[in-house]
Amino acid sequence: MVRPELGRVVPDELGTVHFIGIGGSGMSGIARVLAERGLTVSGSDRSASEVTESLQAAGITVSVGHDPAHLGEATTVVISSAVREDNPELMEARARGLQVLHRSEALRWIIRGKRVLAVAGSHGKTTSTAMLATALDRSGRPIGAVNGGVVSEWGVSSRWGEDELFVIEADESDRSFVDYRPAVAMVTNIAPDHLDFYGTLDAIYDSFEEFARSATETVVLCADDEGTRHLATRLGDDVATLTYGSTPSADVVHTDLVAGPVASFTVTYQGASARCELGVPGRLNALNATGVIATLVASGYSLDEAASAASGFRGADRRFQFHGEIGGVRFYDDHAHHPTEVAAALETARAVVGEGSVITMFQPHLYSRTQYMAGELAGAFSVGSDHTIFLDIFGSREDPIEGVTTDLILQKMASGASFEFEPDWESACELAVARAQPGDIVLTMSTGDLYQIVPLLLATKRRADEASGG
Repeated sequence: MVRPELGRVVPDELGTVHFIGIGGSGMSGIARVLAERGLTVSGSDRSASEVTESLQAAGITVSVGHDPAHLGEATTVVISSAVREDNPELMEARARGLQVLHRSEALRWIIRGKRVLAVAGSHGKTTSTAMLATALDRSGRPIGAVNGGVVSEWGVSSRWGEDELFVIEADESDRSFVDYRPAVAMVTNIAPDHLDFYGTLDAIYDSFEEFARSATETVVLCADDEGTRHLATRLGDDVATLTYGSTPSADVVHTDLVAGPVASFTVTYQGASARCELGVPGRLNALNATGVIATLVASGYSLDEAASAASGFRGADRRFQFHGEIGGVRFYDDHAHHPTEVAAALETARAVVGEGSVITMFQPHLYSRTQYMAGELAGAFSVGSDHTIFLDIFGSREDPIEGVTTDLILQKMASGASFEFEPDWESACELAVARAQPGDIVLTMSTGDLYQIVPLLLATKRRADEASGG
């Protein structure tokens, strides 16, 4: 894992740019914007994906696998913290003396001279960033944005914009977000995640405090979250803050929530009220939208303008994303991987499914996260999922840890909870389809590569219906 060097001055010129791991959620968005700015951009990734295919369609050269030859005539190489020091392309770049930038530094190059609105938080930041970007777009402003997930309304995760405002997702996973210095910073929540990097919860709070203090205008904080309330006490009166949530003491309060089939609610600020209706369901989406409205208010919008702009949001890919209905069974995919996110996704599924059952297919992400949070994950599935099919851990940037397998979660499932373990994807799909009845939801859940199982899952359901004459 390559740790970012914080505080470095961003170079004036990048020249020809090559991305190592260009298919990553943050990397791909930055690469796309640099290409839109007229730079020659190339990249490589360990495998082809929908993301790399989309980049190629945008005119970016993408190579599969890592080979020093892929650098070509690059003068700048961009890496993320997921890239290892022994990556052959990174080793070649260093040997040539090329300019090597962390992903966050390339993003800082993009946002130079912009009035930046940055969204951070342990969970919900990708959805909130998409909400904020599309709200500004809907209000008629040609804003740019770099998000960590595809904005459903745009079909891409990023774009360049001529407006002075620029929206970014500020990823806290490697602490690089402390260097962005936004005008307005929104923090959705703070939880013990990425402990493989930080080690302690106090270190996480330290980084969020540094990020918040870097904001030049306002910090928008969720009053419903214990972590952000603690951050507020750390900031004291030194930093201008605006709070939001369902808590009556918040500055921007949402009430009268209807969670589904689409979320709608009333938002109130300084005695004025407005109604907001999203195009997606769920209490958490309503809470995130309230934060977006508060961020727009902090940016100079009236409450009515902000609520109107936030209305109609249709989601971010892999955030409770609907993939179809076959034989009365609805199929969704979500990137949830932390216990808090898992519980929220299952809560949304429950609001949507009505009298049906929620059948979940879950791929744990990271050996360290599974080791730290097996009990909390088991608790979330035991309560929120009617039946869970567990798969093998997706290790991502980590090497296996001895003794850490999915079984750590299985051992902690509540007595009477319905679940099974099936690492084979085809067999897992057959199990889910065999159990699902009309009116049920099948929800795939992971931040790894399990999203790629969705076509197989749908095909398995169609075959089963054809075989039964349905």
